[in-house]
Amino acid sequence: MPVPVIQINGLTKIYKGELGEKSTIGLDALDLTVEQGGVYAFIGPNGAGKTTAIRLILRLIFPSAGSISLFGQPLKGRELLHRVGYLPEQPQLYAYLSGREFLHFIGQLFDISKDERIRRVDALISQVGLEERADGLIRGYSRGMMQRLGLAQALINDPELIILDEPMASLDPVGRKDFRDLILQLRDRGKTIFFSSHILADAEIIADRIAMLNKGRLVQEGDMARLLKDGVKAVELIFDLPAEHINILRIDEERVIQQGSYYRAILPDIGLANEMAARIWKKGGSIISIIPQQHNLESLFLKELGRQS
Repeated sequence: MPVPVIQINGLTKIYKGELGEKSTIGLDALDLTVEQGGVYAFIGPNGAGKTTAIRLILRLIFPSAGSISLFGQPLKGRELLHRVGYLPEQPQLYAYLSGREFLHFIGQLFDISKDERIRRVDALISQVGLEERADGLIRGYSRGMMQRLGLAQALINDPELIILDEPMASLDPVGRKDFRDLILQLRDRGKTIFFSSHILADAEIIADRIAMLNKGRLVQEGDMARLLKDGVKAVELIFDLPAEHINILRIDEERVIQQGSYYRAILPDIGLANEMAARIWKKGGSIISIIPQQHNLESLFLKELGRQS
């Protein structure tokens, strides 16, 4: 059986308050296992404890209680972290260097030989799509370009585990799509990607497994497909019908909304949708679309947060 890439048991972080202030719990007895390979999303609202957990894994801060193992070994020193790549939420890049110079600098920190650095830097620049701007100063980079460069520096040591903290939070839709594609390419190469996010749509698209955190506590964890297995939660019916016949639908008014020249109804099941469609056709109306609405990560997330409130 493969050894977990990350094994966390009872991990707790308490931040002591200033004089006269109460201590706060950043992380509360977290248990978590991340298996080798795939994309693991660590999701939750801002302030849930995601960044605290990542900083504990990377030994940037130290726990109040609990244990962390990487690759089956207790995390006591920094040796294991040489097998990890990390992109913080707001990477601090050296603005006076070019992208290529910056990657060579990071490569030197890992004692990578010059010839090997040249090979890796060229390959990474191509992989993240920075060929045209690699020799330009970082201070002229857009936010999306800086994220691409940040990902390249996280990969310079060819890590087995890649940890990304809110990697798509400030990107535009095109940048987020490109970044998701890069993560999936890394997964296909056998890497393990562990990323935090409060953007649920991104996590739902690319994650194989998720852990949901709220107020420092784990509230849900598991395989994405299993967690969303309940299937259809409602059916959306969009139709055209003369206003004088709208009363034939015989459903609650709040479930029918007029949108321009059409109507939109949200119904609990496909049977009622078919029944309504028959009534609409009988009165000379037309059906624009019937779309089942699947359970998604957002609905699961809101449900779990509702339980915690």
